[in-house]
Amino acid sequence: MDIATRVWNHKWKIDPIVRSLIDNDFYKLLMCQSVFRNKPDTEVTFSLINRSKSVRLAELIDEGELREQLDHIRSLSLTRGESTFLRGNTFYGKRQMFRPEFMTWFENLRLPPYHLEKRDGQFELTFEGTWAEVTLWEIPALAVLMELRGRAVLNRMGRFELQVLYARALTKLWEKIERLRGIDGLRIADFGTRRRHSYLWQDRCVQAMIEGLGPAFVGTSNCHIAMKRDIEAIGTNAHELPMVYAALADSDEELARAPYDVLSDWHRDHDGNLRIILPDTYGTKGFLDRAPDWLTQWTGIRIDSGDPAKGAEIAIDWWKSRGEDPREKLVIFSDGLDVDKIIELHRQFSGRVKVSFGWGTLLTNDFRGLTPDDSLAPFSMVCKAVAAEGRPTVKLSDNPLKAMGPADEIARYKRVFGVGEQEAMEVVV
Repeated sequence: MDIATRVWNHKWKIDPIVRSLIDNDFYKLLMCQSVFRNKPDTEVTFSLINRSKSVRLAELIDEGELREQLDHIRSLSLTRGESTFLRGNTFYGKRQMFRPEFMTWFENLRLPPYHLEKRDGQFELTFEGTWAEVTLWEIPALAVLMELRGRAVLNRMGRFELQVLYARALTKLWEKIERLRGIDGLRIADFGTRRRHSYLWQDRCVQAMIEGLGPAFVGTSNCHIAMKRDIEAIGTNAHELPMVYAALADSDEELARAPYDVLSDWHRDHDGNLRIILPDTYGTKGFLDRAPDWLTQWTGIRIDSGDPAKGAEIAIDWWKSRGEDPREKLVIFSDGLDVDKIIELHRQFSGRVKVSFGWGTLLTNDFRGLTPDDSLAPFSMVCKAVAAEGRPTVKLSDNPLKAMGPADEIARYKRVFGVGEQEAMEVVV
């Protein structure tokens, strides 16, 4: 497909940014089912947070276009083919991953309303309602804002300028893939839905990875693309679960238990490679030091903030201290990756653990250096649960620059979870 011509011709009307309810990350569907089963009545608020304040989205994006795209998402429902894919496909070696009662609910779902305002050059976009419904807004909302920002830049370009832009971007992508080909034993997946350049470009990146890396490319987080390209849908769980469980705690003691209560619920529902610990919500080291022994039997750990090498070393030391062989455990790196970091981490940890990578924004949205003023460079934006049952949520992370929540609650959580001084690292994306 000639993406440049498509961009030139369609003027956005024939290409809605989000074209399916399963144009979403697989871990979102897994978490949605878990929430549906375990916390069906919990009310939450999600909010857009643009960490890159210099990117003034409300001055770049037309509010009417944004509303049009968000309203389109609210009109979507599962198609018969999508329902059949989720009901009948094998995910992580398991058939009927999605239970009939959840699928019946999902097949009748329309996403709840949104609230949109402009303030200080930014959009304030919030979603309120039951957790299982609201959680499915996160990835589409981010994808819409990322792509509308890109469209605002692309709309100023001529036909030949677009052809050159995409030719350079494709060359840049292929050069990365050629470098990755040299890594023996590489396992890498696409994790780039939320901050992609566009749906069409993410699909193009996946096709390039399939052709260029063969079996080293293990799948994509995007359910719709996984279905279309007949590849594995990849993903487990995210910070959202412990953030909401923690907000619901009625005491410091319940708060300290909350991250383990999350994984206890997950343990009942999933096995094998879906038992991946995400330990950094309230500090990796403290989480592992206090972890119950049954968590040592889980398949692996995902490293998603802070110094990735330091995080992996902490995990290795923890497994050893609990009598486990780290060589039998999986470490998934997923934060701010590009080729140099992937090569470095694989070289450092291959043979010591099973190494895998979830490659996100710098796979699906690396247009750095390809436009004047770097106007298409990716930026850091998230959509997070900010309240549960009227109580604020908190995330500490292994990088203090990723922390979120009211200052007094951050201080309380640091006390409860024993988080001391942390090393600040640049938030790439």
